[in-house]
This record gives sequence, C-alpha cells and structure tokens, in this order.
Amino acid sequence: MTSPDPGRPRRSALGPGRSVPLAALFVALLLTAYSQRYDYERDELYFRMLKPAWGYVDQPPLVPLLADLTQLLADQPWALRIPSTLAMVASVFVVAAIARELGGDRLAEGLAAWAFASSAAAMILGHILITSTFDLLVWPLVCLFVMRALLREEGRWWLYAGVVAGLSSYDKLLVVWLLLGIVIGLAVVGPRRVLLSPALLVAGPVCLLLALPNVVYQVAHDWPQFRMGAALADNNAGEVRWFMWVLLLLVIGPVLVPVWVAGLVAMLRRPEWRPVRCVVVAFGVVLVLTFVSGAQPHYPTGLLVVLLAAGSVPTAAWMRRSRGRAALVTAAVVVNFVTSAVLGLPVLPVQVLGDTPVPELNLTAQDQVGWRTYVEQIRRVARSAGVDVVVTSNYGEAGAVARYAPELQVFSGQNALFEAGPPPTSATDVVFVGGQLPVARRLFSACRVETGLDNQVGVDNEEQEQPVAVCRGLRSGWARSWPTLEHLD
Repeated sequence: MTSPDPGRPRRSALGPGRSVPLAALFVALLLTAYSQRYDYERDELYFRMLKPAWGYVDQPPLVPLLADLTQLLADQPWALRIPSTLAMVASVFVVAAIARELGGDRLAEGLAAWAFASSAAAMILGHILITSTFDLLVWPLVCLFVMRALLREEGRWWLYAGVVAGLSSYDKLLVVWLLLGIVIGLAVVGPRRVLLSPALLVAGPVCLLLALPNVVYQVAHDWPQFRMGAALADNNAGEVRWFMWVLLLLVIGPVLVPVWVAGLVAMLRRPEWRPVRCVVVAFGVVLVLTFVSGAQPHYPTGLLVVLLAAGSVPTAAWMRRSRGRAALVTAAVVVNFVTSAVLGLPVLPVQVLGDTPVPELNLTAQDQVGWRTYVEQIRRVARSAGVDVVVTSNYGEAGAVARYAPELQVFSGQNALFEAGPPPTSATDVVFVGGQLPVARRLFSACRVETGLDNQVGVDNEEQEQPVAVCRGLRSGWARSWPTLEHLD
C-alpha cells in the first residue's frame, strides 16, 4: 500500500458535517424570513420590467429571465428573491468544500460555512436578485474546481470549471476577469505545465462554446458591455477607486478580516498549497482591474469568499489549541452575524432607517424604500393633469410605476428601457419625473413642477426630492426627441 503524498493537503474522507447543512438551513430561513420586508430594490424593479431577450445593452439575459419566471409564482419581492436564496444556500456548501479540499477537517468546514453565512456579502446580495448575487456562487465554484484540478491532478475538473464559467456568462461577463486572473497566476507562480495540458486546452473552447450566444450578441450590437463599463466608470470611478479598499474590510465583515487574510498568507506560504497559489495572483489581478476600470467596487468579493474558505483551515487549527481561542473565533462569527444582519437585511423598522448609518453603508437598503409612496405621488399628478403617460429619468422610477400604477404608461431612456421605444406619437403631454427635467424643458413648450418626491421616512435615496413635472406641447415629435433622453449608468 502506498502512503499518501505528504506534499498534498489531506482531504477529509467524510462529507460535510452537520454544521454545514445547519449553516445552509440558517441562511435559507433567514433570507426567507426577511424577503418581503421593505420593498423591491431598484434593480429588481428594472429586471421585472424587461421582457425576455438574448441580451440587453447592460447585461446578459439570465437575471431578467429569472425575474420574469418568478412572477408566475407571485408578483412579490419574496418570490423574486427565491433564486438568490437558493444561490446563497449552494454557496455555503461550496465554501465548505473549498476548506475540505485544502485539507480542512469538520471544524474548518463548519467555520467556513458559518463565516460565510454571517457575512455582509451573503446577506446583502442574498436578500435581493441582482447579477452580483450569483458571483458569490460562481466564482467560488470555479475556484473549487480549479483547486481540485491542481491538487488532485485530475483533468476533468478543468472541464467542469469551464462549463460553470461558460454558463455563468448568461449572468455576467465579469467571469472573464476571474479566468484571466487564474491564467496569469498559472503563468506567474505555476504550475506552468498546466497551461499546455490537454484538459485545460479542451476546457477553454468548451467555455467559449457555451458562452458563444453572449459573444455573438455583443459583436452584433457593437459590444454594448464596453459602452456600459465606460458609462459606469464615468459616473463611479472617483468613488470606486478609494471605496473598493474600504469595502474589502466591510463586505465579509471587519471582525473576519483576519480569517481571509490568513487564507491569503497560507496560500502563499504553505508548501502543500503551492499548486493553488494562482488564486492569490487572480485576486491581485481582479483588484487591479477593478481599480483601473472604476466601474463597481464589489467585483473582488467572489474571490474574498474563496480566501475566507481557505483561511478557515489555519484558523480552525489555531482554535484547537485552546478553548479561549475557540471561544474568541466563535464570538467573532456571532458578532459578525449581528452586524451583518443589521447592515444587510431589512431588520430595522423603515421609520427609523433614515436615522441610522445603514443607508450610507448599504446602498441597496436605501433603494428598497419609498416606491409605493413615490408612485402614489406620481399618480396624483397624472390624474390632476389628465395624462396617462409617464417618462422617468431612471429605471427604478419606471419600474415602480410599472409595478404599482399599471394604469399608467411608463417610459425611460435609461439602459435597456431606451430600446423599448418612445411614448406613442399622440403623447404630446406627459408627466416627467426625475433629474433629466432640464433636458425635458428643451423638448416641451412648458414644464411645470407639481411636487417633489418624498418617501416620508427620511431616507435620503436617489429619488428623494426629485421633481415631478407636467410637461406639455412636445416640440419635435418623439422620433427626434427620444434619443436625447438616452443614457447609460
């Protein structure tokens, strides 16, 4: 009988212990319990409006399709968010599997599962249905398969990683950054021979073949993803390039930063983890790309989850040395859960939310407040003016009107809603909402502001105090006027 290779981490022969499924159940129950509080998030209202298509100017087709399908169950936030809850449950098992793959025992698995379950990322992105939600499942899953390919020297795992990455392109094309980072990591720190392995050379084309419809859409529409990225950078770059560093400390939870840092350090220093050092390089590549692009600050989060899972292995070993250390780590996870729940879930009564720092730290919280109130204000103006066409400056406002005032026709020039077309030619008088009112004044003979939006709970979100105007006498018709309202952000 041959002895196991001492240079490889020992994988547990047992499956996940009871703590891992308990953590998954905890996540499922927690997210479900809070899935109907507050209201839809801004992006959810937008996705709910989009008709199923092969692609959109700002994203691939998956999430709008899911938003459409969930309406068959119920046209409510709790139904819309079921896919997000399921994704977080699956992620719990994936992060535990990463810890197990790196030689972690059941304590390490359980720590990885509960640390992820208590993270702000899982609660914020698991509570709502947005494209970034699935990064927390896809990126760790790709990394798990890459680790298995490298540690076990089994080529089939490259194929599995390629399949997952290819399918994930229907959610976001950002997975290309992860793949690029892994390839650069292999080239820089090895094992370089893998780059020419038959399995990897097959996995690449399989990934591309699965993603091909998305690539074709991009080519056929003049690469809208690049235009969208440039628009996001124009709006966000200054803030992203400093806030991304702060977010690294917040998105998992400040008290758990030592755990994922321990994972990063261990990947660089542990001889038995030498084959997977490419993950650390990939993390650095994604950080650089996030900084340079200036698009969104949360892009590295999927790899932070991988580092958290890896860090659970040395942290669990450290915990075993004394009861005091075990108690300290356990307390850190509990504290992290409490702070993450307050930050990421609609725990606080909406009436007091505006008096707390939560809306400033978690923009998705402020974007779940006031929609019904705003729509009622818009409806009153429309009835008083005798018009039934509403033009909004952004897709959140449009989505809210579409959901809560179906008797009104609503249009917006933002992102994919612009492609849905202008109002009917007969609509020479409209209710105009939001920050593009200066543009509207040039398009109509007269625009009179009737009110300003007020959520009445003091949450300073993007809609608060935006004007609601009645604009009459369209000057040049919608065929010429509509393009002036188009904008990407």
